[in-house]
Amino acid sequence: MKQTAKKLPKALKPAPKVGVVSLGCPKALVDSERIITKLRSEGYELSGSYEGADVVIVNTCGFLESAQKESLDTIGEAMAANGKVIVTGCMGAEPEKIRAVHPKVHAVTGPHQYESVIEAVHDIVAPVHEPFIDLVPEAGLKLTPRHYAYLKISEGCNNRCTFCIIPKLRGDLVSRPAAHIMYEAENLVKAGVKELLVISQDTSAYGLDIKYAESQFKGKKIKAKFFDLAEALGTLGIWVRMHYVYPYPHVDDAIKLMAEGKILPYLDIPFQHAAPNVLKNMKRPAMQAKTLDRIKAWRDICPELTIRSSFIVGFPGETEEDFQFLLDWLVEAQIDRVGCFKYEPVDGATSEDLGLPEVPQDVKDDRWTRLMAVQQEISLKRMMTKIGKTIPVIIDEVDGEGGANGRSQGDAPEIDGAVYLRDVPAEIKAGDIIPVLVEDADEYDLYGAPA
Repeated sequence: MKQTAKKLPKALKPAPKVGVVSLGCPKALVDSERIITKLRSEGYELSGSYEGADVVIVNTCGFLESAQKESLDTIGEAMAANGKVIVTGCMGAEPEKIRAVHPKVHAVTGPHQYESVIEAVHDIVAPVHEPFIDLVPEAGLKLTPRHYAYLKISEGCNNRCTFCIIPKLRGDLVSRPAAHIMYEAENLVKAGVKELLVISQDTSAYGLDIKYAESQFKGKKIKAKFFDLAEALGTLGIWVRMHYVYPYPHVDDAIKLMAEGKILPYLDIPFQHAAPNVLKNMKRPAMQAKTLDRIKAWRDICPELTIRSSFIVGFPGETEEDFQFLLDWLVEAQIDRVGCFKYEPVDGATSEDLGLPEVPQDVKDDRWTRLMAVQQEISLKRMMTKIGKTIPVIIDEVDGEGGANGRSQGDAPEIDGAVYLRDVPAEIKAGDIIPVLVEDADEYDLYGAPA
């Protein structure tokens, strides 16, 4: 019987490689994930080095002068090592600043201008489409570990805080339809995500720009509103963590969801200061005098609530009395997790036009040290109350020798503390959520063993 020889497949062309450096906040990280997902779907591969890449994308941060310097330095490193560099992100909204230092970058695009980035990559190295290998998960490619992911619900911001240029860089609030968010969240859960970190520039303002429009998700209408979205995400059976929440009155309703176990008992609220004069000069929204009363009410409803916040010391015009007011407020509020920044002047921020006296750098340094010392005492006291309790912990890493580290419901990745474990069974893996008996604590971390 005559047999016909099978035709061998033609040799695959080597896939072009792209290096990606993502700087700044989780919102920028999501932008980077969307870019690499699109590139991977077109057959590009990721490079782990400048030298091994056909082109390098630098996703910049432009929030502070120190962040802009880091961005420019990183662009310089990429140019020196590779030479074919595309710049995107927040600092890309001011291309003249980039080209003044690095005039030979191939292209500069602003934040969340994904298609412009892809086109610039095509200019340098064309895609090699191979339908049998260009497979991308339905949830997209992630730069985070498999068990958690950032879920961005909107772009831009309507607030005009005097120290911030984000609206100038990223524009006004643009909310995504609730159904789009829910479908993305569902796909992430199907891909193995156990924790969603909900992010935007102002999460509690979600939907304001689209008048809280309803959209259909699996036969049900969902409003594009903070509470409604949180409630819907709470049905997915995973951890849902809310970030960048301003304390508008409707946030109170979400505390009930936390008490019921629908979403994590965790609020990331960037208070930035407490002194009335400073808040007024900052033009901070929703900073009512009754904030302390609301925090107490939240904890009455949900005793397990963890509050994380960030503060700025040394804002123009901040007096010693203002700073002491902030310290006293912190002691009374008992904020669990605190990040503190020393004010930096930013080109384009209206805080520089207020005519307020600058705070000397040595005073900023001193106030930062004093605030962090007060906060460490608060944090240690609150952490010590967890000793002897059994709490759920999501595992981030295991060492194969009985040790592991993870996070409690009060710990967001990268910015908060960790839970360090001993005597962990061999079958436990990253992404598992297990009960842990807390045996010890310090200012930031917990220590224990599986219960």
